[in-house]
Amino acid sequence: MLLDLSGRRIVVDCGLGVTRGLVEAGMALRELDLIFITHLHSDHVLELGPLIHTAWAAGLNNPVTVYGPVGTSALWNGFLISLAYDIEKRIEDEGRPVLSDLVTVKEFGPGIVAELDDFTVTALRVDHPPVTDCFALKFEVAGRTVAFSSDTTYFPPLADFARGADLLVHEAMLPEGIDRLVARTGNGARLREHLVASHTFAADAGRIASAAGVARLALNHLIPADDPDFDESHWRAALAETFSGELIVGRDGLVIPL
Repeated sequence: MLLDLSGRRIVVDCGLGVTRGLVEAGMALRELDLIFITHLHSDHVLELGPLIHTAWAAGLNNPVTVYGPVGTSALWNGFLISLAYDIEKRIEDEGRPVLSDLVTVKEFGPGIVAELDDFTVTALRVDHPPVTDCFALKFEVAGRTVAFSSDTTYFPPLADFARGADLLVHEAMLPEGIDRLVARTGNGARLREHLVASHTFAADAGRIASAAGVARLALNHLIPADDPDFDESHWRAALAETFSGELIVGRDGLVIPL
C-alpha cells in the first residue's frame, strides 16, 4: 500500500507486485523514502529487497529507511547476500552508489515507531498466530489519522488503537469463501485452522470499525481475493449489520482521498 501524507510517500508492506503497483500508481521509484513492514509473512515482505533494488537500478541515490519487526534486518541482509554479484557489478560498471549505504533498517516493537517531521507512527501488537511480532500501524499527521490492522484475528483492542481515525484499513475474510479456498490450495484442515485462528471475519472487521467510531472503513487482504463467485456485494452484505459508515472494498489501484 502507498500512503501519501505530508508530502511523504510511505510504502506499507512489500508483497509480490508492490513494485509494479507503485509504478502504476504514478510513483517514480527513485523517490522511494520510507517503508513500513507489519510482519514477516512472505505476502508482506517478498518484494522488499526487489523493490529497493529496482528503485536503485532506476536511479535511487537518496537514503531509504525501512521500519519493521525483529528479523527485518536479517531479511534485508540476506537479500544483499543473494544479489551480491549483481550489486557489486553495477557499482563497479555503472557507477551506482553502494546500495547497503543507502538503506537503514530500524526494528520496532509496540509503541511509538517513528516521529518524522510533522507525523507520528505508532504500533500495536495484534493477534496473528503463530507470528508473534505482527503490528497494526497508525499514522498521524496534520490532524489526520490512518490506521492499518495488519493481519490479525478479531482483536477488540484495535478499536481503541484506531479510535477516531479518518480511515481504518482492516483485513477481512468471508466465512463462505473458506471452503473454496481450502479446496483450491489443498492444505485441507491445517489451512482452515490457520485462517480461522489468524484472520478476521468481515462482520468482525465492521464491529472493530464501529467500536472505534471511524467514519470510513476500507477492507484489504481479502480472503478469498480472486474467487469469481464472490464480488463486492458479498462483502457489503457481510458488514451490513455491523458497520453503518462508508465502506470501501479494496482492489488493485484503488485511490482513497483523505
